[in-house]
Amino acid sequence: MNEEDDKDAPNPRLRRRSLLTGAALGGAVGLLKPAAAQAPSTAEPQPLGDPRGALTVELLVNGENHRLQIDPRTTLLDALREHLGLTGTKRGCDHGQCGACTVHIDGRRVLSCLTLAAAVRGPVTTIEGLAHADGTLHPMQQAFIDCDAFQCGYCTPGQIMSAIACIGEGHAGSDAEIRESMSGNLCRCAAYPNIVAAVLQAKG
Repeated sequence: MNEEDDKDAPNPRLRRRSLLTGAALGGAVGLLKPAAAQAPSTAEPQPLGDPRGALTVELLVNGENHRLQIDPRTTLLDALREHLGLTGTKRGCDHGQCGACTVHIDGRRVLSCLTLAAAVRGPVTTIEGLAHADGTLHPMQQAFIDCDAFQCGYCTPGQIMSAIACIGEGHAGSDAEIRESMSGNLCRCAAYPNIVAAVLQAKG
């Protein structure tokens, strides 16, 4: 091989370096591609509340019939607050652990944040439905006022709904029994002694 041929011959080291560099860059570009570009989805997104998937639900709330078009995943709590404007029922933990969202369905207390509106069977009573038409408060509402059974008041609607059920279920025989029956309703202000006193007064 003469000197001219040696100049034209490719450098083995250069070829190997170029090959490795090109492979690395190609792999990096592949990783940077969006997932949608690599695997295009044929499914059309269905946003929450899409009318194409809405259900027609009839709810009897505080003696009034309501016909709602709602997403199947709508909870009773959201139906009451967002669709009917009944904001007395409070959103607390949203996990069924604080009791702030307690309402009655057919006379029984339930946690509305864990209850699907589409699954409700029976009349619903919220804190707004307790007082009489002439403005007279329910005995339990009056007892909470008389016994100073609330401070910030956020948990009070759920406490009152549970307290009424506590008496109706026959669990208000003693302070200890009331505390046990009301243990699912948390009060951050710790007004528990006054809440027990209110239940005993309303029972009487």
